[in-house]
Amino acid sequence: MELQKLQNQIYWIFIFLMLPLMAQAQDMSTIQGMTPLQVAHLQQVNEIAIAPSGDKAAYTVSEPADPRKENRPAKYRLFVRDLDSKQSVPFVTTMSVSNIAFRPSKKSITFLSKRESDSTAGLFEISMIGGEPQRILTFPTDISSYSWAKNGNHLAFIAADTAEKSESSLPYEPEIYEENLSNQHGFIVNMADQDPKPRKLQVDGSIYQIDWSPEMRRLVVAAAPTPLVDDYYMKQQVMITDSLGQETLVTVDHEGKLGDVQWSPDGTRLAMLAAADLHDPTAGRLHIVSASDGTTQQLQPQFGGAFEQFKWTGDNELHYLASKGVWSVYGRINADGTSMESIVEEGGPYLETFARASDGTAVFMADHITHPRELYQYYAEKDTVVRLTNNNEWLADIALGRQEAVSWTASDGTELQGLLIYPVNYQKGEKYPLITTVHGGPESHYDNGWLTSYSTPGQVGAAQGYFVFYPNYRGSTGRGENFAKSSQGDMAGAEFDDIVAGVEELIKGGLVDSSKVGVTGGSYGGYATGWMATRYTDHFAAGVMFVGISNNISKWGTSDIPEELYQVHARERIWENYQSFLEQSPIYYAGQAKTPLLIMHGKEDTRVDPSQSYEMYRHIKTRTDTPVRLVLYPGEGHGNINSTARYDYSLRMMRWFNQYLQGNVQKEPGIELDVESRSVQS
Repeated sequence: MELQKLQNQIYWIFIFLMLPLMAQAQDMSTIQGMTPLQVAHLQQVNEIAIAPSGDKAAYTVSEPADPRKENRPAKYRLFVRDLDSKQSVPFVTTMSVSNIAFRPSKKSITFLSKRESDSTAGLFEISMIGGEPQRILTFPTDISSYSWAKNGNHLAFIAADTAEKSESSLPYEPEIYEENLSNQHGFIVNMADQDPKPRKLQVDGSIYQIDWSPEMRRLVVAAAPTPLVDDYYMKQQVMITDSLGQETLVTVDHEGKLGDVQWSPDGTRLAMLAAADLHDPTAGRLHIVSASDGTTQQLQPQFGGAFEQFKWTGDNELHYLASKGVWSVYGRINADGTSMESIVEEGGPYLETFARASDGTAVFMADHITHPRELYQYYAEKDTVVRLTNNNEWLADIALGRQEAVSWTASDGTELQGLLIYPVNYQKGEKYPLITTVHGGPESHYDNGWLTSYSTPGQVGAAQGYFVFYPNYRGSTGRGENFAKSSQGDMAGAEFDDIVAGVEELIKGGLVDSSKVGVTGGSYGGYATGWMATRYTDHFAAGVMFVGISNNISKWGTSDIPEELYQVHARERIWENYQSFLEQSPIYYAGQAKTPLLIMHGKEDTRVDPSQSYEMYRHIKTRTDTPVRLVLYPGEGHGNINSTARYDYSLRMMRWFNQYLQGNVQKEPGIELDVESRSVQS
């Protein structure tokens, strides 16, 4: 008995000594959280299409470059999924593919691409049995989009002006700002002809949409008076023309922002996503248009969400995708606005786009709190959507922080929503640092899906011991027209107070250390970051400002969308109240800034000119002793698109937060970066 007792004691001593090693082995089997390098290698579905027969789905998958080796945008490869056999086959992997479509009445897929030997992007076709894709249409300029008529022969497409510019007689030629810009023109061509010759539509301005009517005798065209970005946003006009665009038959009664436009199957009506009026910040309302006189009817004007996509499923019925708060809904609605009902309720994966065949088969591009965009299919008999692809299998071995929807109430009683990611190592009762991540727009919103990218910390922040908070402040989309307009005429006012109120709610709840709160965001989110780092500097211990606004007066004069700013945000001209615009600018409060601020900007940004970041940097640098750094990305615009530039951004962002929220706040991070050396999937 004594020997047995001694053996038992030795056994438990051995187990006690082995527990740390066992725990370490278990930790190594599940990698503890995401790294910036893993984010840089994430693949995701980018486009989807479905065969008319409903048996196959085509989709593209992004292929990012290794940022340690090559600085370029992601390439997109074409895959085809047999929905019966549940097998996916790579179809085009030798070139980057976009604008995929099943060619009507043909057993083929078409897409836009450009080989290394090509001077312009053209239209390619590949048989459904595979083989090499063939270039079937070449044009002097890049083809940007196209639309097949239902016979599969007549094609409408959009391309830039082909007029040659005269050469200067001098050895140097200046650039004339906003003049001599190239319009986007529409063209039609019969691809069944032996030698297809495109014919230019006689439509003035710059064309952004073109589509055949069901009987192929009319076209619906959306055009702006000039190719200026501001006109694209605010002045697009929808019209119905004859098949050559020579005569405008109907002009649609609409003004303001515009989304997709589609013919009804019988050709008597159009449906379109558009703004409710000139001052609506988003084209999130569903309208039905009479094709005979252009009159419009907005369906469900009191809908407390935003319509994101639609498709006619009969002469009098449409299916739609809508955002509703932080969720998505897939449903149906009659063309007169009645019988609106959900098919896929909120609460599952976030459905971003859908494609539907005539037999009712529907596929979706959707993301989830556990993965970026993948291909899904709706199964009516199970009343659910099922994931079909898994482009990042290694994610299953990554420990992710818990994500949940949260809500809070502003001081004026406004109910607000957002999302919260917990630290991977979260222990109840402990307080953690927080990174507040503010969306741009402000006509945008965060949804309860995948929230991690090169510029949004998400699961990378969670892996490094942070709560990451995504507030949908007033003015966000997804909650109806009135909520989207609720921040107008009060820039940086109640909208940004909403963010501070959300942070305070998390502090009161005992989750967050009030001395370790950070903030980041891009564009309008960069504006919010600058505001928090100056006006509300006492609330935030670190900030990372990306392509953000610092001076509303100079921003108006240097941006490519000044009219959009006036119509759907400021609702007041700057020269009517210069002082107000100045006091709504972060530089106005820069002298009191105590928040260490990292500012990053693309040098070729035309939306928010880099001078906005120069101003912010210079004001803080001159007026305070607060740490501030400005990083510029040559070749990048309003957001980084190249692999190394994105990776560099991720590393600098997290290093800045780690220094000032978890490290030595007296020491500024160095300029050089420590690049990750471990493999992507380990």
